[in-house]
Order: sequence, then C-alpha cells, then structure tokens
Amino acid sequence: MASVPVYYYSSVSNLTGRFAEHLAAQTGREVHNLADAAVRRREVEAPWVLLTPSYKAGNADEVTLPAPVKAFLRSPANRRRLVGIIGSGNRNFGEYYQAAARELAAASGRPVLFEFELSGTSEDVDACARILDELDAALAR
Repeated sequence: MASVPVYYYSSVSNLTGRFAEHLAAQTGREVHNLADAAVRRREVEAPWVLLTPSYKAGNADEVTLPAPVKAFLRSPANRRRLVGIIGSGNRNFGEYYQAAARELAAASGRPVLFEFELSGTSEDVDACARILDELDAALAR
C-alpha cells in the first residue's frame, strides 16, 4: 500500500521540521520541505498531506499561513490533490493556536487530520502515524 507523502514547512526554529523528520524516521513516509524552492515548484501527482505551522501570535493582522505554503498551493493541481492538513502551533497564541491549519481546512474543504504543539512529542508522532496509516488504507479502497 502506498503512503501519502507529507509536504511541510518549517521556519529556522525547525519545530515543524523535527516533527516531520521523526514521522519519516518512524514510518518510512516521504516528507518534503517546502522551504526548498525546487519542492515548492513541484506539482504533486497523487494525494498528499500538508503539515503547516501557524504564525499568528495574537495580532489579527498578522499573516497566518507561511509564504512557502501559499506558493505551493497556488498550483491548482496541488490544491486539488491535497487530502488533509496537519497543524503545528503554540498554545501561547491563544485563540490563534492552529489558525493556519483551521483556516486552510475551512477554505479548502479538507479536514484537519491532527494538531500538535511546537515539535510534538513521541506520542504525537505515534498518533499522527496511525491517522496517516488509516488515510492510506482509506485511499487504497
């Protein structure tokens, strides 16, 4: 059974990147970093999942979705093949915790599959891996 790849963006803090790397190491799932311009310019040819951080820290005027994620989603093919969203955030952001994942889910009609804080825990990686395995099985049917 094929595994749905995860495309992620992580800032210099690499919190989201660490989660993606742990997920890949544990499951063998492909992960692709949208910080890489060559990755951002790709058109995905099969279902994929987005892992995105939220940057809104309490100011309603702040940008929520990282620019590299927006750039990747400019492709109609990439938007069409997106099947779910994983959100990373910081609870210190209050009502804006997970804002990027939730706003994108509402705009795209795709579900938020999983949410975690900062770089997540080993339990978060386990739980997310199970959810992605279930998604793989559902897409294989």
